Amino acid sequence: MASPLRSLVNDDSRYQKSFQLFLERSSEHQCMQDFIHNILPDILTSVGDGKSHLNVIGVGSGAGEIDLEIFSELHKKHPGVTVDNEVVEPSSQQLHNYRVLASRKPGLDYIKFIWNKMTASEFEEHWKEKKMTKKADFIHMIQMLYYVKDPEATINFFHNLLDKNGKLLIILVSAESGWGKLWQKYRNQLSNTEISQCVTTGDIKTFLDSKGLSYQSYELPSEMDITECFTEGDEKGELLLDFLTEVLNFSQTAPAELKAGVLDLLRQPNCSVESNGRVIFNNNLGVIVIDQLS
Repeated sequence: MASPLRSLVNDDSRYQKSFQLFLERSSEHQCMQDFIHNILPDILTSVGDGKSHLNVIGVGSGAGEIDLEIFSELHKKHPGVTVDNEVVEPSSQQLHNYRVLASRKPGLDYIKFIWNKMTASEFEEHWKEKKMTKKADFIHMIQMLYYVKDPEATINFFHNLLDKNGKLLIILVSAESGWGKLWQKYRNQLSNTEISQCVTTGDIKTFLDSKGLSYQSYELPSEMDITECFTEGDEKGELLLDFLTEVLNFSQTAPAELKAGVLDLLRQPNCSVESNGRVIFNNNLGVIVIDQLS
């Protein structure tokens, strides 16, 4: 039977609202920044193999804050290099925010931005139609594989675009996070069948191992305050529940049994800890870096 639940991604303005609240309540961006400034520089050292021009693709780049942090490290490692940056982002609002951010940030003249208002699969179609032969030196897909139909096919396509010594960076929730536990139990009831949605780094590693691809992986500790989720009718709590379940108006539309089950699971010790009267959700991320060695 088709689920009566609608996916949060069907309502862009509510999605953006709940996403903003998620960023305020979680240490998501902080843990990514720690990774970008402390671990990523070593990974970027061998990218490009001494070339004076690099091709970068950001898939699902959002408003660009994380992209520009990555570029600051890339530029430090390869100071004289110019960059073509293909930005792939389906939300007009996010693309607009990225353009504004890039126009205000000094010192980006070494980057040529190529704006693609499209999904990853539309970009793939567009690339194949144009018979593009350009190769990429660095591709990043940060928190976006939930929104594609087939994460494995998406990874395959972008991995094949890598030049020798190129790297593909994937960041997703960790299989060990509260998200992993929530999806393990309720994937079938919550999941939107049009997109993969409930995918973790654990799933991606299983796929890469089956293909014999070499990669490195890292765990990034992160947490999120979800206390208001347990107060009936709290507006912020409802937005956070929408974000956690990826269901539009979850509190109003989910069957009572599903809602009770989800709220119960969110309080379990393998999902959250209670500290000073707050409920802190395990929002750990996983990073996978796939190499192109040939």
